[in-house]
Amino acid sequence: MACHSHHYWPDVTLDAVNAYWQDAAEMADSKWDKIFGEKIPAFQRGIASTLNLPDPAQIALAPNTHELIYRLLSAFDLSKPLRILTTDGEFYSFARQLMRLEELSNVEVERIPTEPFDTLPQRFEQALHSGDYQLAYASQVFFDSGVAFPGLLELAARKPEGTEMVIDGYHAFFARPTDLSAIADKVFYTAGSYKYLGAGEGMCFMSIPRNCQLRPLNTGWFAEMAELENRTGGVGFGNDWLRFAGATMDYSPLYKALAVLDLYQQEGITVDSIHAYVLQNQRRFLAAMDAAEHPLLNRDNLIAYDLDNGHGHFFTFRCGSAENAELLQSQLRGKNVLCDRRQQLLRLGFALYHPEEETFARLFCE
Repeated sequence: MACHSHHYWPDVTLDAVNAYWQDAAEMADSKWDKIFGEKIPAFQRGIASTLNLPDPAQIALAPNTHELIYRLLSAFDLSKPLRILTTDGEFYSFARQLMRLEELSNVEVERIPTEPFDTLPQRFEQALHSGDYQLAYASQVFFDSGVAFPGLLELAARKPEGTEMVIDGYHAFFARPTDLSAIADKVFYTAGSYKYLGAGEGMCFMSIPRNCQLRPLNTGWFAEMAELENRTGGVGFGNDWLRFAGATMDYSPLYKALAVLDLYQQEGITVDSIHAYVLQNQRRFLAAMDAAEHPLLNRDNLIAYDLDNGHGHFFTFRCGSAENAELLQSQLRGKNVLCDRRQQLLRLGFALYHPEEETFARLFCE
């Protein structure tokens, strides 16, 4: 039940890694033609189809989302004031980067508390429209609580014209059905293959509005891939994903991600069917939890907003202390139940590979 952190890889990913090795060994530098001409466009089409994005060529790739976000941040002129709006529930990578940026005298960050969740949309949107922010950033599903930001996509559609907005979709991509068609040219959307796609680390992406004219300061030679042999003076940028491209990376994760996408297409597995299956798992878990009257795993300690459809694919419990959470995690490990924790928070995830007959009662037995 740690599958919100690391989904098990389908067996097809082994053949995918071998295929990447074979291509690299046989084609040497010519492999870039295949990677940029076939593999990357196929992955972009898969992402665009999943998220209902109109232009696959606007999906930038990188080994991790932090690289993409920092490249976006580098497009702002740090000789001028930079105001950023976010929440207090963002993942460590972005939260740490903001704290470092705040050491600069001209960077100001406002963090909207995520709780209470029912008023979060109003509070965030009010701040968004009342302040002069260059960047707004919020998670679609919060990594610590598992709660989905209520109405985030609708809120993003109403953002001020002068504010760039990023939606961190890491805990929603390939978990919650997501349609970005109405805001494709309004927001940047980031996610990756490590979690719910089940393709491992090293393959992340960011969708880019088609009208984007930002010029990242952090830019690599891949950004000149289309004009490499005819390079002229100056630093130019294309109007597709290469605007936010970096430099050389290992593309075996790309092959793995494509293999998983192909597998799901062949098996008729969709994000909608995965989400419906996980919701059934969660309902069986809640029924077992209510019957058990566990001292820590109970509704009083469960961070909850809308248990019918207001969460990602994991539940988070407040255990009162880090020691309580560590002890409970150890007890569950003794029952062959894997989970993770963040300080006093214990997280339990649900996945497609949990069998339909699983009642989850074993978690609550003495």
